[in-house]
Amino acid sequence: MLRLALYQPDIPQNTGTMLRMAACLGIAVEIIEPAGFDVSDRHLRRSGLDYLDHAAIGRHRSWTAFEAWRRETGSRLVLATTAGALPYTDFAFRPGDCILMGRESAGVPEKVHGAADARVVVPIRAGLRSLNVAVAAAMIVGEALRQTGSLSVIAAS
Repeated sequence: MLRLALYQPDIPQNTGTMLRMAACLGIAVEIIEPAGFDVSDRHLRRSGLDYLDHAAIGRHRSWTAFEAWRRETGSRLVLATTAGALPYTDFAFRPGDCILMGRESAGVPEKVHGAADARVVVPIRAGLRSLNVAVAAAMIVGEALRQTGSLSVIAAS
């Protein structure tokens, strides 16, 4: 199963939006804490609505805990980053990949960059910083599902 990991998310509305997307597309979400808000249903329901009841959510108390879990599962870590050199559409996604989105305010630290098996970027116009994290996640997850043939499975269910 494809997974979306959120590194210490800052904004509950973005997190709720990504959880809603994941529920609809049948992918799991791993939340790496600490978050910039109380990670509770109350904070996520506004944008996630009742879709949260259909989301597969894992929580990890720290980056170290997440990395231990990831090593155990054998997931390849694909970091979405503005510092990436490879456009996400040129990357070969595989089932079981874990796509990692950084914090809205700061991305991820160097140790996380170093742990990534691959770093991909959503190309945007020169002079602009970045897309909203939920928008970028949707674009990358959609491409990963397309490449792995998972979109047809979703449509059939």
